[in-house]
Amino acid sequence: MTLFQAFILGLIQGLTEFIPVSSSGHLVLVPHFLGWQFDHDRAFVFDVLVQWGTLVAVFIYYWRNLTTIATAFCKATISGKPFATNDARMGWYLILATIPAVVVGLLCKDHIASAFANPRITGLFLILTAAILVVAELLGKRNRDTNKLNWLDALWIGCSQVIALLPGVSRSGATIAGGMTRNLNRSSAAHFSFLMSVPVMIGAGVLAIKDLLALPTTEGFLLPLAVGFITALISGYLAIRWLINYLSKHSLFIFAAYCLVLGLVIVFF
Repeated sequence: MTLFQAFILGLIQGLTEFIPVSSSGHLVLVPHFLGWQFDHDRAFVFDVLVQWGTLVAVFIYYWRNLTTIATAFCKATISGKPFATNDARMGWYLILATIPAVVVGLLCKDHIASAFANPRITGLFLILTAAILVVAELLGKRNRDTNKLNWLDALWIGCSQVIALLPGVSRSGATIAGGMTRNLNRSSAAHFSFLMSVPVMIGAGVLAIKDLLALPTTEGFLLPLAVGFITALISGYLAIRWLINYLSKHSLFIFAAYCLVLGLVIVFF
């Protein structure tokens, strides 16, 4: 992998991790269409570890929210009143929302990794992403915010995240749509989606580091990995800022249309 290729893939990861058009799908499709040939194991490790760039972007953007939630969670748990405040409850909701994807990811890791090698499957799942976004817009009443979140909402959004383990299904799209079908407004659904990405990306990155250490050699791989990481961090931060502002005034239909058209092109051409 060249530094230019790492830069392009990091840019794609950063922009599409939060914009609901599937980062995993684009990381499969772009190398395929450009004729870039990568070792399968290295490519998968690169894709997951570069996600840590977007993880750092979330930490930077939501630093105050995350520290407030963590502090309230710890204080409430130590005091024996784990659900005493909204911030403490949010900590528990984030944990609950993470469990489904962690369980399925660990049980089906090899099957999920093999799906990343098939662009046509990715195209089909992009079409599924389009359908999910349209359904969310049509069914969601958008009359609630995160202050009214409950455990059932968190579990439902967490289950929505499970299907995003597949290439072509947008994690942000699936979880934002999950929140909207529980009648959260778009910005609140995106807010919870981005916060709940933290534990999932940490877990996936830890497993990817294990895979990285298991590679026969990492010579010539660490520098492209660093370039991809930094590029994903910067572009991911900008994508979060832009999307939160966009969703306060606009619908998800434009992203659904993009996923539908791209998915159809991939499947048929």
